[in-house]
Amino acid sequence: MNFEVEYIEKLAKLIDEKSLSEIILEDGEQAITIKREINQTVVQTALPAPAPAPAVAAPVQAPAAEASSEPAAPAQKGTPITSPMVGAFYAAPSPGAKPFVKVGDTVSAGQVVCIVEAMKLMNEIESEVSGKVVQICVEDGQSVEYGQVLMYIE
Repeated sequence: MNFEVEYIEKLAKLIDEKSLSEIILEDGEQAITIKREINQTVVQTALPAPAPAPAVAAPVQAPAAEASSEPAAPAQKGTPITSPMVGAFYAAPSPGAKPFVKVGDTVSAGQVVCIVEAMKLMNEIESEVSGKVVQICVEDGQSVEYGQVLMYIE
């Protein structure tokens, strides 16, 4: 896991917006801890010896390439429903259950359309608008980023 500055800034903003006290991400020997202290956010990283330095250069370009391919999706008509946090997208309330919505369904404002699990908490995501689901942009169980488009409502 290579941590980009932009990603860390998003996590720091999220911790302030949601009044969280701490976010910890770990991947093998690498870890990042973002703690909220009195009126400030502190970022700590724990990385193994110099080995990650060369690895950071390659992945920095890979997400940028993904980011440049994602803006093509907003060409889809409709109002986007975005993820308010980093987590895992779930289309249904439990494994094997009927999905909250599918393409072609009509939803009303305030209706739960999916769940984003973050830190073992299931967060119901509600539609802010009424309309028809025209596209679901992520797969069930897929990791999502803060602000990532989950689906479009027309």
